[in-house]
Parts: sequence; structure tokens; C-alpha cells
Amino acid sequence: MSIIKKIFENKTTLIGTVIILFFIFLAVFAPLITSYNPTGQNLLESLQLPNSKHIFGTDIFGQDIFSRVVYGARMSLYLSSVSVAISAVIGVFLGAIAGYFNKFVDEIIMRFFDILLAFPSILLAIAIMAVLGQGELNLILAISIYSLPRFARITRGTVYAEKQKDYVEAAKVSGESKWSILIRYILPNSLEPIIVQFALRMATAILSIAALGFLSLGVPPPTPEWGTDLALSFQYIQVYPYLGIFPGIAIFLVVIGFNLIGDGLNKSLNPRSKGKN
Repeated sequence: MSIIKKIFENKTTLIGTVIILFFIFLAVFAPLITSYNPTGQNLLESLQLPNSKHIFGTDIFGQDIFSRVVYGARMSLYLSSVSVAISAVIGVFLGAIAGYFNKFVDEIIMRFFDILLAFPSILLAIAIMAVLGQGELNLILAISIYSLPRFARITRGTVYAEKQKDYVEAAKVSGESKWSILIRYILPNSLEPIIVQFALRMATAILSIAALGFLSLGVPPPTPEWGTDLALSFQYIQVYPYLGIFPGIAIFLVVIGFNLIGDGLNKSLNPRSKGKN
């Protein structure tokens, strides 16, 4: 059964997919959805409550909040998807090597990831950003590094279990090389938990990017990014709560969406969970 079919069969996954597709739509068609420049300042219109002209209101610089939320979706999804994709490719590669080849290689690779796992994810990201400074590339690097161990450990365990199966022995007898067996047979049969982990790490990445932005360690203003906008609104939150409500809701919905996808796929793809659907 294909992954697409399982998405439509599981209500949890379907709801999450609809949420994420909505934000992808906002990100792709942002220039058509809003006519306001997200970085355009107009101090004469600063701190306006939501109205017919600015449906989410304006911030302290007179920037349209709706426009910043829409364009913020583009930035958040771009940063998180690139970061998680990089960590997935490298983590799956190293995890597959650790799970399939000899114990010495396994020990070296996994002890390195154990060191990374010794640090709480967000603290590791904060440390990296504090050293490298603000910027999109540095943010992608920080998120990628702390996501690596999760992909590596899951891949290592799955590959190790797959290599014990009869089809691997049959491939060895037929003269297939180790790399050929790993790439052609074992990895394709190990994709399901990796896909689930990808969705869950996307949720974590979105949250981490927002957290780093809130701590002024993420994307520097005036670039629209939800965490940065939350930080700028913090000192006015009691008087003008709408400044933080809309970016906060956007973060909440995207994180919930990816978590729903991951949870739903886990139930669909995990045989032990099928009875719970």
C-alpha cells in the first residue's frame, strides 16, 4: 500500500496534511494573497488594531501583520524543510553504514551521535547560533546538526533488523555486493520509520526556528519570521495582544499539522498500531 493511500485512509494524517498544504499554499502564493510588502514600514499606521484595511492589524513599525504571517510561512517552511532534508540525508547514510557494516564502524558513528544527544536539542542549537551568529545558513546548519542523531539511530536500528532477514542472505548468495544490497534492498525496506521521523522532525524544526527567533538568534529583522515577530511583540503583548496572537497561532497550527502527519503515519505504517486506527 502506498504512502499516499495511507494518508487518505487515516483521518489524523489527512487533517495534518490539509493544515500543512494550506500553509504551503500561503507560502507559494504569498504575493497573490497579500498586496502589502512584509518589510514595508509606515509609522503613521503603526499599532493599528485589526480592521478592514489590515485584517491582522499592524505592528510597531506599521508593517502589515497578515502579510508578515503569510511571508513568514515561506521562511519557516523553507528553513525547516532544508534543515531536516540535510539531516535526513546525512543521518540516514551514516545510520545505514553503522547498522550494516562491522561493529567497529558502528561504534565510532554511534558514539559520535551519543555525544550530540547528550545536549538538549534547543541548547545545542542555541550554542551553535551563539558561536556562528544570526543568518539563514547558520540557522539551517544548527537545526541540521541537532536533528542528525534521530535519523541515524532510527536508520541504524531498522537496517540492523533488515539485514537479518532471508532476502539479504539470498542476495549475498547471488553475488550482490554489500553496497548493492544496502542501497537496492535494505534501504527501500527501511523508509517507513524514516518518513515518520521526517514529519516529526519538521514539527520540532519549526518550533526550534521560532524559539531561536524569539531569542534573537534566528533570522534577523526585518525578514518576516514568526519567532522574530513574537519577540518584537513581547513588550507590547499586554496592551496589544494581537501582535503576538497571529504569529503564535501560525506556529501552533504548523507544529500540530506535522505532528498529526507523523502520528497518523506511525499508526498506519506500524503493524503494532494498526488496531488503534
